[in-house]
Amino acid sequence: MLTNKIFRMALIPVAVLAAVMISLQVRGQQQEVPVATEVSAAPESTATEATAEQPIVLAQTDTGATRRFELGEHYERLTPAQPTSSGPDQIEVAEVFWYACPHCYTFDPYLESWKEDLPGDVSFVRIPVLWAGIHQMHARIYYTAETLNKLDEMHADIFREIHVNRNGLDNAAAIGSFFGNYGVDAATFDSTFESFAVYTKLQRADELARRYRISSVPTVIVNGKYTTSATMAGSYPVLLEVIDELIAMERAGE
Repeated sequence: MLTNKIFRMALIPVAVLAAVMISLQVRGQQQEVPVATEVSAAPESTATEATAEQPIVLAQTDTGATRRFELGEHYERLTPAQPTSSGPDQIEVAEVFWYACPHCYTFDPYLESWKEDLPGDVSFVRIPVLWAGIHQMHARIYYTAETLNKLDEMHADIFREIHVNRNGLDNAAAIGSFFGNYGVDAATFDSTFESFAVYTKLQRADELARRYRISSVPTVIVNGKYTTSATMAGSYPVLLEVIDELIAMERAGE
């Protein structure tokens, strides 16, 4: 009995030692698990791929960084894009306006100065709005002057006649008298003012304004695709900068 007792006591250190060794082995295995999951090959591979892709990402970032103005804030996009009055090789900038609109009157000198240095691939057109009777009357003034090749001479003066001289130009007699100041006799005025050519231009203007979903003036349309205004841009000088950027985007095919 004593011998067995001694034998069992001798086994205790061995058992304890074995337990300790097993515990250390298990701990060693547990400590090795995070090392195994943090294999450097995957991060190195990812880093290599990121390095390879980085020039593309930087190029995209640089392109965006050159654009100062944001869609939805400084301009809107028409979907789908709408037709223009210019050729396919031209980027058209169209101002939708009304002669009696004070904001259009204020904006006009900015536009006149801006369009003096237009690139060869940019065309500028005006589209008078035709919402109601007085708008239609003033649109008829615009297209009558254009048909008679008097528009360049008369355009700014029409604005001044309404806003400075307080002549509303709201009936055919007043308009005919005004045209007489530019060498247009009564018969020529009457036949042109009521002509099919002017009527056709009015119809086209109305169609475009509807397509462009015009709800206020002045509104600027760039190539039938983008709409912007001084309200969105914040000022008339900034509006011209927005227009220039939209032209550049169209030129780049963006």
